[in-house]
Amino acid sequence: MPQEIERKFLVVGDGWRDAARRTPFRQGFLSTVPERTVRVRVAGARGTITVKGKTVGATREEFEYEIPLLDAERMLDTLCKRPLIEKVRHRLTVGRHLWEVDVFEGENAGLVIAEVELESEDEAFDKPDWAGEEVTDDPRYFNSNLVAKPFRTW
Repeated sequence: MPQEIERKFLVVGDGWRDAARRTPFRQGFLSTVPERTVRVRVAGARGTITVKGKTVGATREEFEYEIPLLDAERMLDTLCKRPLIEKVRHRLTVGRHLWEVDVFEGENAGLVIAEVELESEDEAFDKPDWAGEEVTDDPRYFNSNLVAKPFRTW
């Protein structure tokens, strides 16, 4: 069964910036009910649709499929809830794990979150000094919830 296990942290400082590869993201949601989210994303020149199950701890089922870029852009423009999530994702390796730092724009400007994907919830990982407070269990930081209540309104 495909699943995603990730831990999320607020970012403090800029120590991650120089080592990161960056990709602009634009994403929207067709469904944001707690039992499932359906996300459409354009990352660089790649379109995807992703179905995620309910999060339990740091784990949830995840099914992701590449779709034609023009289809993804059309769904974002016409079908997805507003506001769209706009961010730039920065990827870098810390220890033996890939970290992703999302710098949000638009209605969620000012929010910067780091994520690390794991093989199991109890897997050890190196936490860099720029990874601050853990927010894995705080639903306000779920991208699907940032549509309903953008960071700028907090």
